[in-house]
Amino acid sequence: MGTHTQDVTVVGWVGSDLRTYHLDGIGGVPYTQFRLASTRRVLDRSTGAFRDGPTLWFTVKAWRATAVNLADSLAKGDPVVVVGRLGQSEWVAQDGSPRSELVLEALSVGHDLSFGRTQFRRALSGPRRAREDQPEAPTRDAAFTDDPWASAQDLPPGEEPPVDESDVVEEELAELAVAGPTTAGRG
Repeated sequence: MGTHTQDVTVVGWVGSDLRTYHLDGIGGVPYTQFRLASTRRVLDRSTGAFRDGPTLWFTVKAWRATAVNLADSLAKGDPVVVVGRLGQSEWVAQDGSPRSELVLEALSVGHDLSFGRTQFRRALSGPRRAREDQPEAPTRDAAFTDDPWASAQDLPPGEEPPVDESDVVEEELAELAVAGPTTAGRG
């Protein structure tokens, strides 16, 4: 990659399968790479509608823990947001023609939540990873909140179930609808 880099944020879609390698020359340091497609939406002034603009393709590379987490978290077709250092790699192809590609060395990567939901799992490392296979004893709170089928009858004596705020708002709106409009502030 060239010596000139720029920190950027790119929003796009994972356009290839992720490939993970281990560099033996650097103590087995893992790195993962994938292709990222980023297409801007542009306004077509003649029709007044938005359409796809040109697609920019990047090769995203991540190192160490980020590389391992990417390989476990992303798949081809996922919408992502990548923050990293943008550079350009240049080489001469076998046929003698010059080639180049945009390379984004990822500092941070996440799913683009504009298109869906994701669930975060904290990555463990070092001594904590060795204990990963041993199940943790559930806490009293976790025993009730993790079970979607738990009911108030399953709670210990004297405890009340958590309140779903959306239910409270719906009940208040229903009461207001029955009571009719208020005349407060009118004289």
